Amino acid sequence: MSSEPPEPIDPSEIDDLPRTPVDPRQPPHVLLHMPANVRSAALGVLMVLAVLAVLKLASGFFIPLMVSVVFSYALSPLVDWFHRMKVPRAVSAGVLILGILGGIGASVYSLSDDANELIVSMPDAARKVRDALQQGKKKKEDSTLQNVQKAATELEKAAEEAGGSTPATRGVTRVIVEKPRFDLREHLWTGTLGFASVIGQTVMVTFLTYFMLISGNTFRRKLVKIAGPGLAEKKLTVQALDEINAQMQRYLLVQLVASIAVGLATGIAFAIIGLEHAAVWGVAAGVLNLVPYVGSIAVTGLSAVVAFVQFGDLNMALLVAGISLLINTVEGYLLVPWATSKASSMNPVAVFIGVLAWGWLWGVWGLLLGIPILMAVKAVCDRVDHLKPIGELLGT
Repeated sequence: MSSEPPEPIDPSEIDDLPRTPVDPRQPPHVLLHMPANVRSAALGVLMVLAVLAVLKLASGFFIPLMVSVVFSYALSPLVDWFHRMKVPRAVSAGVLILGILGGIGASVYSLSDDANELIVSMPDAARKVRDALQQGKKKKEDSTLQNVQKAATELEKAAEEAGGSTPATRGVTRVIVEKPRFDLREHLWTGTLGFASVIGQTVMVTFLTYFMLISGNTFRRKLVKIAGPGLAEKKLTVQALDEINAQMQRYLLVQLVASIAVGLATGIAFAIIGLEHAAVWGVAAGVLNLVPYVGSIAVTGLSAVVAFVQFGDLNMALLVAGISLLINTVEGYLLVPWATSKASSMNPVAVFIGVLAWGWLWGVWGLLLGIPILMAVKAVCDRVDHLKPIGELLGT
């Protein structure tokens, strides 16, 4: 009997293979023998759980590090171009980072008044929406509640007449749970600690990004050097780094263009409608567009509430929400997925699940960093023999 292995099957010919009817009540006639070691599988699962635990516990270290890596990939083409123009990397990187921070500060300062007015009006907006919903609900339930109350009163009278005198009821101890008073000092202390933490992480990310930019290809050369003694390992390492670099920069370019487009479209549309602080809403839509799934929902909901308070009309609130939802739907479900698939060759389902997993692990930062991390994982898995199934799962 011949012991030659069967010929591989082309995936396009799977639908043409003959099929045998399957009876779920009968045991399978053919068993697939998996060349897997149970001990190796168990060790792999334990290793994955250990890595997740470390990433979760040490998120304060890994999140600034990953943010710095992403920023360095985004800014490295400009620094490399200045370096070719004979400008020292330290000078070009410093000027570039200071320019970005200065631009962000100037934008925040110019929009601070409108943003402050918008934030101050949010509690009144929420209260008006709540009152409107309660009034509408009461109008529908008043007649029903009155009828039910009358019926209950008549039943109580009938029960008293049938039973005569009722025995005295025992006293019941009433327990009142009082909410703790608002402690201004504790609130200020907590807010100060949170603000200080944000400032510290911003400074850390800034310096990490600066040092990565001025290092140039130093870490790249070191990774290639420690990849292995053979020429094949070094070539695979170079290919993986090149792919990560190209995919990361294309993805960041897509996200930047998409965020600018969403911000401009939202601001212009809201200004045409007459919504106040349209420029603030445009900036908020562009920034929150970087947060997958959550950012568009937040902008849509908040803008609808503010429109209801400003115009006092539910139809205008629905119009504003519909415009925001239309812009984010066209951008998030048509244009960006198409451009991202062209830039990274990632499976949309795997990307969605991966982003949710990183969001569970790191919160909002996980949603922001999930796709770049998955791109790097896929580039590595495609070139490691034992990890190729993971790369196949993540690919298109």
